[in-house]
Amino acid sequence: MTDKGLIDSRDKIKQLDKQGILASIEALPAQISDAWATGSDLNIDIKPGQVEKVVLVGMGGSALGGHVIKHLYPDLKAPFEVVSGYNLPGFVDKKSLVILSSYSGSTEEVLTAAGQAKERSEQVVVITTGGRLGRMARDNNWPVYLIDPVFNPSNQPRMAVGYAITGLLAIFNQAGLIKITDSQISQVVGYLKSKNKDLEPESVDTNIAKYLAYNAFRRIIAFVAADHLVGAVHVFNNQVNENAKNLTTQLVIPEMNHHFLEALPYPKQLRDDVVFFLFDSDLYLPRIQQRVALSQQVIEKSGFPNEIIKAEADDKLMQAFEIIQIGAYTSFYLAMLNGIDPSPIPNVDFLKAELKKQPAEG
Repeated sequence: MTDKGLIDSRDKIKQLDKQGILASIEALPAQISDAWATGSDLNIDIKPGQVEKVVLVGMGGSALGGHVIKHLYPDLKAPFEVVSGYNLPGFVDKKSLVILSSYSGSTEEVLTAAGQAKERSEQVVVITTGGRLGRMARDNNWPVYLIDPVFNPSNQPRMAVGYAITGLLAIFNQAGLIKITDSQISQVVGYLKSKNKDLEPESVDTNIAKYLAYNAFRRIIAFVAADHLVGAVHVFNNQVNENAKNLTTQLVIPEMNHHFLEALPYPKQLRDDVVFFLFDSDLYLPRIQQRVALSQQVIEKSGFPNEIIKAEADDKLMQAFEIIQIGAYTSFYLAMLNGIDPSPIPNVDFLKAELKKQPAEG
């Protein structure tokens, strides 16, 4: 049996968390402050009107910022795509802003796309800690948001989400694609600092992250989100996969209302093995709020355990970070309940190591 009380004790947590994942989670507000200051000083030399399309290329944790921004700002002044693969879309040309994101600087998909960007775009920006991608940026005079991960003691890319999102926000702000002020960032940082106290191990009785981890223990999680929270829930999902090594799936309202609900009856034996986390917000469109409530009714009638997680902050940006923060803590506590060190990713490392032994074709 797992000692569920271990998530209330930092001493017990340290026995499993050998590389400091919890410290990276608690440093999210500091990551945001640091990234905003560094990103705002970056001179990307893009004038208004020069950018007609935007593409971010990144894998795993390095793509998380793109997913968050894509759903937070659907009214961007230029079409925006997140590419998690080897090839740039066919529409990329000289008036396309290509953002190459690789925390390590060695991600093969991003490096492949970088070669294409060199030939097809005149507006390339890099986000990295260095590596081969950093050298390519230097050789091609591409602006670089160079992450100094001082507030990511675990040094895991997925735990640098504050850098990934905020650095990208700063780039978009400079390019005139969105408008964000220093005050907005300061409010987000202050809000997350206050919420840390409700989510840390010392918080026992009203800790939503612990509550969700208990409910997810030994279950597959089905995440259900909509509108501006879809990207934030994608981050939540990613961190549960990598930190807790737990199976998940993600569904989006309203699309899921048109097919997925009919899949609930079978197989019947899954009733106790799947829990639904539905994310709600007063900032959703009223019709979306109705759909969340009705979806929960159908899920409940079908016999599945479920939880509504309602974002409480006052604006969409703050709500996105609120859900990301809850998700990071939840993924961590679930890893503790699973009895594992959340930092290593042996299956991903195995796949990468095997690929290195096999020459790429084409």
